[in-house]
Amino acid sequence: MQVKLGRNDLCWCGSGKKYKVCHAAFDDKIADYRRQGYMVPTHDIIKTKEQIDGIRKSGKVNIAVLDYVAEHIKAGMSTEEIDQLVYNKTKELGGIPAPLGFEGFPKSVCTSINSQVCHGIPSEDDILKDGDIVNIDVSTIVDGYYSDSSRMFCIGNVSEEKRKLVEVTKECIALGLEQVKPWNFLGDMGQAIHDHAKKNGYTIVKEIGGHGVGLEFHEEPFVSYITKKGTEMLMVPGMVFTIEPMVNMGTDQIYVDDANDWTVYTDDGMPSAQWEVTVAVTEDGYEILAY
Repeated sequence: MQVKLGRNDLCWCGSGKKYKVCHAAFDDKIADYRRQGYMVPTHDIIKTKEQIDGIRKSGKVNIAVLDYVAEHIKAGMSTEEIDQLVYNKTKELGGIPAPLGFEGFPKSVCTSINSQVCHGIPSEDDILKDGDIVNIDVSTIVDGYYSDSSRMFCIGNVSEEKRKLVEVTKECIALGLEQVKPWNFLGDMGQAIHDHAKKNGYTIVKEIGGHGVGLEFHEEPFVSYITKKGTEMLMVPGMVFTIEPMVNMGTDQIYVDDANDWTVYTDDGMPSAQWEVTVAVTEDGYEILAY
């Protein structure tokens, strides 16, 4: 429950300014959307400038770790080796790998190959082969702030079909970002992504989506990519969340590996691709904090 502030009280955002000259008009605008029946963010979803600065710093480490993986990833490498690269580089840069120990996850990074949709667990037995596509999902804690992004890598001679899937999924991110601006809705972004995937003959996973991030690994809101324009939560300056559609070449149906209770696969064994960015809504659009 949000506390009702007087106009001369200090603003809830921590700026040190009086509420009437800081966020009063902002809150009134959000309240107007709420009265119209829209889903709107509460104050605890909206990050302060200092918090966004912290997430940005974490994101720089996250980006550097993915850059480091990009320099070393190759056919013949095990996903366990990738896990060691991520762990060592993250620690070297002053960060903590967020996945390690999160709800029992045993490794520092998720490595999802071909038909693995997400949450692939690194292993000495999983060797990258010529023709594979693999998602490397890195999440980092720096000074208590979280960032989260992933990239697709094409290993060696990848088929045209797989390469197109990877490229179209990246295009989905770009089109989704075009819809990230204050007073738009998460559904605007979701529909742009879904429409582009569908136009290319692909499907998008329904059950798993993006999420708020920054003070915790996973925060509100849930970010879906099968939504419609004008629906879902109102986007306002200070919101920070991930955009990470999981695009499948075949069916959108998935299952979780019974052996480890983590790794998600496509039900038909067809390839899946995913890119992920952490994005902040700004006064005039967006800022990518990790990619």
